[in-house]
Amino acid sequence: MTSMGKMLIVVGIILIVLGLAYTYGPKIPWLGKLPGDISIKKDNFAFYFPIATSIIISIILSIIFSIFRK
Repeated sequence: MTSMGKMLIVVGIILIVLGLAYTYGPKIPWLGKLPGDISIKKDNFAFYFPIATSIIISIILSIIFSIFRK
């Protein structure tokens, strides 16, 4: 049962972080506009792939999860 409790806590933290990112994400000026983010805009087509932003978020989440793992 303790692993289920830990999993629920982690899921809750993830939901809180996602909610904060959804609420305050547009107010962070550099998020999604880093060098390395691919953005292609043509007449009737737009493609956006945030590679650098995804790597930064992955590093931050890895650090947070390693802290909680100990």
